[in-house]
Amino acid sequence: MTKQEEIQKLKEEKDAVILAHYYVRPEVQDIADYIGDSYFLSRRAVDMPHRTIVFCGVSFMGESAKLLNPAKTVLMPDAKADCPMAHMVTMETVERARAQYEDLAVVCYINSTAEVKSWSDVCVTSANAVQIVKNLPNKNILFIPDRNLAHFVADKVPGKRIIYNEGFCPIHEHMKAEEIRKLKEQHPSAKVLVHPECSSEVTALADYIGSTSGIIDYAKNSTDTIFIIGTEQGVRHALQQAREDAVFFFPETEPICVDMKMITLDKIIDVLKNGSNEIKMDDGQASAAAERTLTRMLELAQ
Repeated sequence: MTKQEEIQKLKEEKDAVILAHYYVRPEVQDIADYIGDSYFLSRRAVDMPHRTIVFCGVSFMGESAKLLNPAKTVLMPDAKADCPMAHMVTMETVERARAQYEDLAVVCYINSTAEVKSWSDVCVTSANAVQIVKNLPNKNILFIPDRNLAHFVADKVPGKRIIYNEGFCPIHEHMKAEEIRKLKEQHPSAKVLVHPECSSEVTALADYIGSTSGIIDYAKNSTDTIFIIGTEQGVRHALQQAREDAVFFFPETEPICVDMKMITLDKIIDVLKNGSNEIKMDDGQASAAAERTLTRMLELAQ
């Protein structure tokens, strides 16, 4: 029996569904029931009839799935897979902004811990941040934790006052603009597609700035055949499946999220067999507050 066959057998025995982010290994994407970005997966988690969710991603994703599905079992193939940006804001920052600004909404990127979500008014993803901020009645917005996505939102919603936090995704932040320029010189007809977690130096070079799923959709629907991609290299698998006729170039210093790559087929088999690495959330006020930010996101993003 192959590993893929064993996973399929265990899924049926355990009434489990496998959700995977685009940044995990190709072989993990191939065995997933649903593959997507954070917004798509957060929506799908709510709709799942299965008793068990195996979330192939990092810890904040599993927490979000558990908050939206408190009665279900949520398992993480690797409990150590985390997102550095998810921790890059303090309660003091939030409290200081609430004291300083009237008519303030605290908008929390989904790439954050459940605790950070509990301090916030609404959660967003890179796919819906602009829409949700635009729809909020508040004039002042504290955007946490990612400064780069906050700058992208500020450019798109000039009528709001955006207060920035200094968090960032190390993978996107450290992408080098000169490497993008070098690729553009080598392939002048290429379209540059980048994630809004990238620095302003990188996004300034882009033909399109959008979420992971937005990048895939752009390439899928484009008549162009050469693309320069500014996001984590795991998306290459979905891009090549969507456009077999196209060529995709990534920066020379290839952007790799080590945490996402910690998810393997063997680890998926292990959690399905043993029920290990289960996400547990307290039934207190903090969890209820965090769940409300996610629920409000789903409502405002309709």
